[in-house]
Amino acid sequence: MRFIWIVACLTTILLGGQVIATDREQKAEAAVDKAEILEQKAATKGNEAPAPPTKAITKPEAQAVDPAGEAPLDDAITCLARSIYWEAKGEASANMEAVASVAMNRLGHEGFPDTLCEVVKQGSEQGACQFSWWCDGRSDQVKEDDQYTIAKEIARKALNRQLTDRTNGALYFHSKNVTPDWAKEYIKTAETGKFLFYKPSDGKAR
Repeated sequence: MRFIWIVACLTTILLGGQVIATDREQKAEAAVDKAEILEQKAATKGNEAPAPPTKAITKPEAQAVDPAGEAPLDDAITCLARSIYWEAKGEASANMEAVASVAMNRLGHEGFPDTLCEVVKQGSEQGACQFSWWCDGRSDQVKEDDQYTIAKEIARKALNRQLTDRTNGALYFHSKNVTPDWAKEYIKTAETGKFLFYKPSDGKAR
């Protein structure tokens, strides 16, 4: 009798785990689908046909995406969240939100790619990535789950257009502990505790 009870308990646990996994996969799929449409809306320029309507990504949906922080960078949430994570993990939320805003500003600007993954990976073919973490030769897998949770939440809000752009429309940024030559050619638009933000004086991407 005890054996039957143990088997029943194990079966319940296994089935419960399968239900949880299925629910997470459904949430992740919904988030990725919504993000694709929101990304398309942000990238719509000029007289292009508007993207179809979509609902906002929910917090549980966003957190279900890339739960282990090791998925390939091939969807908008993962690409944006991983950029926020690697550029500003452990920093104040203002720094993390500002990184998200720069990526979103590029997405909607002439001269930059039309998807967040392409924005993040831009320049890698020449070995001069716009976001340096992407081609620094190190692993891109997440190491601090709590920081990645924060990054995914900020990515969600950015895609939902629920973030205030702290950068005032910036397309470029750098850490305060470096002084790149290109910064002299741009207008500084804002700064946070860690970063300085810029945009070209003529509005054209370079």
